[in-house]
Amino acid sequence: MNPLGLTAARWRASPRRWMAAALTGAALLMGAAQPAVAAFPERPVTLVVPFPAGGTPDILARLLSDSLAKRLGQPLIVENRAGAGGNIGAQAVARAAPDGYTLLMCAFGCTVAPSLYQPAPYDIVKDFAPVAMVGTVPSVLVVNPKVPAQTVAELLAYARAHPGKLNSASSGVGGSAHLATELLKLRTGIDVAHIPYKGAGQVAADLLGGQVDMYFDNLPASLANIRAGKLRALAVASAKRAPAIPDVPTFAEAGVADFLITPWFGIMAPAGTPDATLAALHGAFNDALQAPEVAAKMRELGVETAAGPRQALGDFVVAETARWKDVIQANHIRAE
Repeated sequence: MNPLGLTAARWRASPRRWMAAALTGAALLMGAAQPAVAAFPERPVTLVVPFPAGGTPDILARLLSDSLAKRLGQPLIVENRAGAGGNIGAQAVARAAPDGYTLLMCAFGCTVAPSLYQPAPYDIVKDFAPVAMVGTVPSVLVVNPKVPAQTVAELLAYARAHPGKLNSASSGVGGSAHLATELLKLRTGIDVAHIPYKGAGQVAADLLGGQVDMYFDNLPASLANIRAGKLRALAVASAKRAPAIPDVPTFAEAGVADFLITPWFGIMAPAGTPDATLAALHGAFNDALQAPEVAAKMRELGVETAAGPRQALGDFVVAETARWKDVIQANHIRAE
């Protein structure tokens, strides 16, 4: 008996032809037995937020989670992995399998850490692949109402009359609040103490309680307290006023030139993630950001969304890394 059930005469007549046919048939059978490549994603995706719950990165991640899950067809799990100024979570994602199932909610500190820490905890360009820019928020200088200053000019005058008396909090060394404080000192010559905390939640409690005087906060995190009169907003460190607090001037309007801080938030994946997977994630995040319910909430929080090509986030990261490297080196800022 031969493999194709042919008569002995026909099989012997053209063995090469029938052998080729037999191999082709076997290959087709083997191919049919193999499962098709699964479309991404086939299981939940984890978005690591490298900061404690309650801060702006956490707020934005959870705001996006439901809308993104609808577009991916799988749950988006938000996981807080805080510590070391965001380095613990970032390093965990850099070491994760490059398959698109573990992502990082990157923020301002991602472009600062490589210059701030020695040795650098990671290379933001080589260790990660850009997925999508979520957006930027204004950095707003807020003070406890007990501080005797209604304006930036009054705050600077008070600081000069009482050197070292005022203190400025941050959610950690190297974050946007810390570098904004150092930049303000550099631009104005005032002497204020920097008080680093281990998270934005701790800062908020002590700022409201009067244990610290001032803080450069991301607007979404402080907006409710500003509107309730529990914190006084003096200026935003952006090129234009924030629509959410239109009566608060920019630093340029308040008399401090060249003072721009851009807290930003973007999604990164481990380097080596396949292009098709990155494209699928990019499309899902951009669609989620444009969903009416998400876009409305973003506007309410003062977030300026920035949907665009993946490379736009990559170029932004490169530029921000270079910019803050210069500031860090000029001011000899180091993380302990």
